[in-house]
Amino acid sequence: MTASEVKGAGQQWVLQFCHGYDGPFLDCARQYAALFAGTPFKVCTVYLTGAPSAEVEAGSASDEVVFLDYSSRQVRGLKLAAIRDFKRIAASRDFRLCIAHRFKPVYVALLGSDLPVIGVHHAFGDYRRLSRRLFANFFKARLALLGVSDAVRDDMRACLPSWSGERIETLYNRIDIAAVQAEQMSREVARAHLGLPQDVWVVGNVGRLHPDKDQATLIRGFAQALPGLPAGSLLAIMGSGKLEASLKVLAAELGVIDSVRFLGQVAGGRRYFKAFDLFVLSSDHEPFGMVLLEAMAAEVPVIGTDCGGGREVVQGIGELFPLGAVSGLAEALERQAQIGDLHALRQRMQERLLQRFSDQAVREHFWSLPMRAMLG
Repeated sequence: MTASEVKGAGQQWVLQFCHGYDGPFLDCARQYAALFAGTPFKVCTVYLTGAPSAEVEAGSASDEVVFLDYSSRQVRGLKLAAIRDFKRIAASRDFRLCIAHRFKPVYVALLGSDLPVIGVHHAFGDYRRLSRRLFANFFKARLALLGVSDAVRDDMRACLPSWSGERIETLYNRIDIAAVQAEQMSREVARAHLGLPQDVWVVGNVGRLHPDKDQATLIRGFAQALPGLPAGSLLAIMGSGKLEASLKVLAAELGVIDSVRFLGQVAGGRRYFKAFDLFVLSSDHEPFGMVLLEAMAAEVPVIGTDCGGGREVVQGIGELFPLGAVSGLAEALERQAQIGDLHALRQRMQERLLQRFSDQAVREHFWSLPMRAMLG
C-alpha cells in the first residue's frame, strides 16, 4: 500500500515517541512527522524528557505534541511511571503505529501498549547487549527496526541474525533542503559573524570536541598539508567539549596554532556553513553525519572518513580517506585546494541531496518498505 493508496482508508493517528529534543533529535522528529504529509494520518509526537517548549512544539511539525518532562535520571531502570504515562496516551486516540527513536522509547512503547512499533536507531551497538537482544526477540512479532544508514542497519542485522532483512531496514536522515538553504547566511556575512577573514581559504569542521569526532587527526592532517595550501589558509573548528584544551596544545606543538580557529559552540551553526571553502568530517565511525548534508546544502565540498554512515553520504560526490590516516587526509586537502571551477561538483551535490537525502525522496522510500504495512 502506498501513501496515495492510504488516502481512502480514513483518518487515524501515528504516535511518535522521542527520548528528547536535544541536539539533532528535534529535527529527527520533524523528519518522521513529514513522512505522513499528504496522508490522512495525523501525528502526535511525545517527548520522554525535556520541559515543554513552544519552539520545540513548532519545530516538531506534528498535529499534537506532548511533553512528559522526565529527567534523564527518572527514566533509568524499569521506567514504570513512563510506561503508565505512555499507556494512557496510547489509549487516548486511534493510534495505528508507534515510531520510537532510540532504545528507551522502544522499550517503553512495547511495554506500554499493544501497538506495532518501528524503532529508529541513530547509533551503533544498540542491540549488542544480550538483554536487549532478548527483549527485541520477545516482541519480534510487532517490532521492526530502521537504521539511519546502511552501516547502522547492518550492525543491527548482525546482532539479530534470525530477523528477516525486511524487518531491519535503512531510512536515511534527511533535510528540508529549501528551509536549510533559506536560513544559511552568505559567505561574507557568515565569515563576519564567525570572525574569519574574507580573503583566505578556510577548512571547516563542526562537532563536539570528543574522541569519536577525531579532530586530532584533522589538525595533524591540516598541519601536514598547510605548506601546500593557499597562503593564509585556516582550519575553523566549530564546537565545544572536553578535548578543547588538548587540541589547542596539539595545534601549538605542530606549529599551526595561529592557523587553527576554535570557534566554540555557535548557536544555529548550520546557518554559517558558507563561511567554509571545504568541510571535513573526521569522525570515528559516524552513524550518519547530518552536518555533511548541511554542508552540501551550502554548496561546500566535503571530505569524510571512509567508514560508518558518513561514507554513504560522501561517496561519489566528495573525497574519502581512511580513518586516522593523517597523510591521506593531507593529500585530500591539497587536492581540494587545487580545484578551480566548482560548478559541476555543486550541481552533483544538489542532485544527491534531492535524490537521496530530501524529505520527498525519503518519504517515497518509506512508503515502499514492507514494514509500512504495519500501519494496517
